[in-house]
Amino acid sequence: MSTLETIKFQLRDGVVESQFLQLNRQVEDQFMARRPGFRSRQTARGKDGEWFVSVQWATSADADATGAAFFGAPETQDFLAVIDATTVSHGYYELVDY
Repeated sequence: MSTLETIKFQLRDGVVESQFLQLNRQVEDQFMARRPGFRSRQTARGKDGEWFVSVQWATSADADATGAAFFGAPETQDFLAVIDATTVSHGYYELVDY
C-alpha cells in the first residue's frame, strides 16, 4: 500500500524564497525522483512562513530507505542548509484511497 510522507518546516533567517525554491527543485530532481518507489512530491507555502512537503511512495519501506539516506546524501546538503531544523515535523501515513 502507498505511503504519504509529510514534512513541515520553516526556512532559516535570511533565506529568500527564490533561493529555497531552486534548491527544492534540485533536491527533487537530483535525489528524490531517483529513489526507488518515488511517485510524486508537492511543496506548499503557508501564510505564516511555514512550508509543507508531501511525498508519495510506493511502500513504507521505500519511504524509510530514502529517509535513512536523505541526511547524508551529497545531493541534499544545500537544501538542508536552508531549513531551520528546530522547526521540522515529520510523519508517515498509509494511503487508503487515491
